[in-house]
Amino acid sequence: MNKVVFAPLAAVLLIGLTSCHQVPVTGRRAVSMVDDAAVSKMSIDEFEKMKARYPRSRNRDHIAALNRVGERLSKVVFWDMPGADWEFIVFEVPNQINAFAMAGGKVGVFSGLFKITKNDDQLASVIAHEIAHVTAKHIHERLSQQMLISGGSLATGVAMMGTGVGSLGTVAVMQAYGISTGAAALAYDRGKEKEADYIGLMYMARAGYDPQAAIQVIEALDAESAGRPLPPAILSTHPSNPERLIQLMDAMPKALEARAKASVQAKPTLVK
Repeated sequence: MNKVVFAPLAAVLLIGLTSCHQVPVTGRRAVSMVDDAAVSKMSIDEFEKMKARYPRSRNRDHIAALNRVGERLSKVVFWDMPGADWEFIVFEVPNQINAFAMAGGKVGVFSGLFKITKNDDQLASVIAHEIAHVTAKHIHERLSQQMLISGGSLATGVAMMGTGVGSLGTVAVMQAYGISTGAAALAYDRGKEKEADYIGLMYMARAGYDPQAAIQVIEALDAESAGRPLPPAILSTHPSNPERLIQLMDAMPKALEARAKASVQAKPTLVK
């Protein structure tokens, strides 16, 4: 009887001892069974496929805004993503209000996002949130869960730790990021989304952007989704907007303090 109980417990201890990491900003301890280099490689490969699949935007204002905001945020998160080879792409998909960031420093924005982000501060709130998912290694946690499920047992999952994410395939990676349509796009649980909201708020404040713009974006999302049968893609996995607003308002004094300490405050810049 004791031997039957011991094996799963030993597996749990092995995972905890060999693959625990601390989430930036929040300090939460999390488990990852996948290799950073493997996740980055597959993410970069998938980003290249997306660049071939979707047309690039030719809107110079949108492209300039994303690069301007992305460059500033990348400096703030440098120590949380030290090996990133940053790339910021606007895809011409006007019917999609969505954005994403991937391991390796790859950031994509669907042009529909600019319907609700009217200045750099608002755009920064979205991009910072997406980058927060990466620095918090939410993709690693999601893939680790999938590895355990596909392995059929905790012990099998431990045995797969050295294999990276190859056994899951690229479809699993894209679904884990939420870069797809339908139910398969439900990437992160509500706890992860709320954590990314908080981390992203701190990142944008440290970069000198007005953290109150995060609230404006949620209000704009509410207005955009009113009366629509399906919400914008960016809302598919997120907690309810009132729930997010309460958390953001609770964290706002700390975020405003972080912005006040920023070496340079970003000047308000309209996105045409």
